[in-house]
Amino acid sequence: MTRLLDLTRLVSRVGRGPLTGVDRVESAYLDRLLAAPQPVFGLMRSKLGYLLLDRAGMVGVQRLVAGAVLGPADMISRLSYRHDPLRAQAEAVVRRLAVERSPSLRWLLRRVPSGSYLNVGHAHLTSLGAIRSAGWQIAILVHDTIPLDYPQFARAGTAAVFVRKLAAVSAHADLVIHTTQDARLQTEAHFAAMGRVPAGVVAGLGVPKPLPDSKALPPGLDLTRPYFVALGTVEPRKNHTLLLDIWDRKPAARLLIIGGRGWADAALFDRIAATDRVEWHQGLADGVVAAALQGARALLAPSLAEGFGLPVIEAAALGVPVIANDLPVTRELLGDYAVYLDSTEVYPWMETMRVRGTGADRQRRIDPPTWEAHFNAVLSLV
Repeated sequence: MTRLLDLTRLVSRVGRGPLTGVDRVESAYLDRLLAAPQPVFGLMRSKLGYLLLDRAGMVGVQRLVAGAVLGPADMISRLSYRHDPLRAQAEAVVRRLAVERSPSLRWLLRRVPSGSYLNVGHAHLTSLGAIRSAGWQIAILVHDTIPLDYPQFARAGTAAVFVRKLAAVSAHADLVIHTTQDARLQTEAHFAAMGRVPAGVVAGLGVPKPLPDSKALPPGLDLTRPYFVALGTVEPRKNHTLLLDIWDRKPAARLLIIGGRGWADAALFDRIAATDRVEWHQGLADGVVAAALQGARALLAPSLAEGFGLPVIEAAALGVPVIANDLPVTRELLGDYAVYLDSTEVYPWMETMRVRGTGADRQRRIDPPTWEAHFNAVLSLV
């Protein structure tokens, strides 16, 4: 059966530094489908229509994701993305790789034998009706429903857009892939309210065992003095405010915040910069992040909502203590490995950091879920 992987989101992330969680998933699917013998194509939505990639074109995207140098943007891309030169360059490359281009998605899809369409990046979901009408089976990975469950943690307007996306999945998907049982419960509750609950499968995301690389530490990152780590994009949902409240009380160890700049009030970024013994590091390579985790007294995870939670699994795979907000999804992933606390109370966190953040309980580790298990569960169905 032919498989068609939507690459819209992944291409939009090319050249912007280390991949984030959702991007890593789409990249893993790209690698796995290219390694399989079944016929495979890639689909991308551009400003001016749609691009179809054959296997060779998908290998080209794979190389871009791995860091291949982007060439100059063509005129179409420069005009389409005047304020986003990286996107313009990436789309120009993919346009050259495409075997078909068309403003009509239905026409484009009829150029290849129909089979299974896979979308694991939350992009391009409002076009599922056209994909269905072209005769394709549809499998969608829904990472979480946080924009609907916690609209206060999303950018303005995000919830309304996400409702339309989820409604399209409810109406047209043949299979929905859920990363945890907790995520499935939340997502299917929304589907039920929308009138149709597609068939689902729970398949945990693969988390490669972290490989620390302390030889590649950038200037200014000192791992020799005691520290705790908070890992993830800096945005309101991650609850960095609690950690800054803790460090206002001047604990002896440092806090290393590792993650990109998300959306948030500028006051949060200013406060991070002004808080004593708090350092913010962005754009670190995976090996450096793993080295920072490995040397930490504990990973601090006060996040107020999560769909899966890669950092806590990565920490547990290294035997690093985890102190986390008491979320159902974190308990599902880590069981009794973590210490669970109320994310609104400062003093229990400080006391737990004092008692557990010594590195004395590192003998135990958790084997992270694998991509092999994920794809065994999913690709037998699509």
